[in-house]
Amino acid sequence: MAERGAAAQNRPLNGQDIRTLALASLGGALEFYDFIIYVFFATVIGHLFFPVGMPDWLQQVQTFGIFAAGYLARPLGGIIMAHFGDLVGRKRMFTLSVFLMAVPTLLIGLMPTYETIGYAAPVLLLVFRMMQGAAIGGEGPGAWVFVAEHVPAKHVGLACGMLTGGLTGGIMLGSLMATGINAAFTPAEVGEWAWRIPFLAGGVSGLVAMYLRRFLQETPIFEEMRAHAALSKELPVKQALRDHRGAVILSMLVTWMLTAAVVVVILMTPALMQKLHGFTPVMTLKANLAATFLLTVCAMFSGVLLDRFGAVKVGLIGGVLLIVSTYALYIGAGTSPELLLPLYAFAGATVGVINVVPFVMVNAFPPSVRFTGVSFSYNVAYAIFGGVTPLLVTALVNANPLGPAHYVGAVTVVFLICMMTQARARLSLVTPEAAEAPAR
Repeated sequence: MAERGAAAQNRPLNGQDIRTLALASLGGALEFYDFIIYVFFATVIGHLFFPVGMPDWLQQVQTFGIFAAGYLARPLGGIIMAHFGDLVGRKRMFTLSVFLMAVPTLLIGLMPTYETIGYAAPVLLLVFRMMQGAAIGGEGPGAWVFVAEHVPAKHVGLACGMLTGGLTGGIMLGSLMATGINAAFTPAEVGEWAWRIPFLAGGVSGLVAMYLRRFLQETPIFEEMRAHAALSKELPVKQALRDHRGAVILSMLVTWMLTAAVVVVILMTPALMQKLHGFTPVMTLKANLAATFLLTVCAMFSGVLLDRFGAVKVGLIGGVLLIVSTYALYIGAGTSPELLLPLYAFAGATVGVINVVPFVMVNAFPPSVRFTGVSFSYNVAYAIFGGVTPLLVTALVNANPLGPAHYVGAVTVVFLICMMTQARARLSLVTPEAAEAPAR
């Protein structure tokens, strides 16, 4: 049996593996699109779902407050779905997450505005947004675990890379949709009805993705645990926090780097560049699209490197390049505005190092609590650091134009220290061959 298991883990990718990766990545892209599209139409939503006489600043605060509510619901949703994912199966929760995202997205596109139903409009918007947050909390960790347990151990990096590329590709889809809607329709048409198109498209696409996920199979590792009665006999989160505290801390620290890279370099930099150097929104949007595209490509490519060289080498080199590219972007764009696009594209490419994070996490926990361990660590860390990062960066940039680069650099140094510390302590992070023993 051991020989057959070893042979199975050394096999090449087959058609079933490719289909699983494709469907998982597509669903992840659509789910992240659904989650992020709200922010691109936040101003329009603020005018439609709150009283007309309300000051613009208060509308903006409440609109983005509802957006933030999605992040607050993220850890709870992720932990609950992970709990059942470790007890009843990965596939069920993997399918549920895309359903929980598609339905509220579709309903946002269909719901009446404040003019029709009064204060029920912002209340319903809050409820739907929290449903989206709960869904996204289970999607990322669940998808990483699902694909990692489907493919042979020597291809886990590629599987995580395709999934990460799908998730970041969803952000790019949202940006492209927002750009297209605003280019095709007048501001009056967008405010009257065209803003609904991205939500309706996202909801319908999500339901299609949910239907396609029904054809996926449960992961072989979970089936093996169920067959041998090796499922967790107690609360998975309790077991993870008690018996795998080091893995939880490691996973939270590396997630900090992921939040810094995505939130600062990808999400905040366009607005920061406009404020610091007077770039137009069109210029920063084009540069951001180039950065997000290369992030998606390089996240996938980094998966190949992870399978070949392991997390430590890829993490150390990628982390150093991330620091260099972020400083180059913030220094170079200020002194040579014509370099904004290539420098931002380079920075986006180096953000692809974030794929090291799921690779580390899925190898840090045993199968019985893997979903819970990854979901708890990732979602709690993202909620904390993702919420604090914009505030810290805003304060830093007011004191120093290079404040965002300083923040990304400092957090990435913590990530590099984690990689160096784990080089000897956890061999599964050094070579993919060593990862087969504990994970398989």
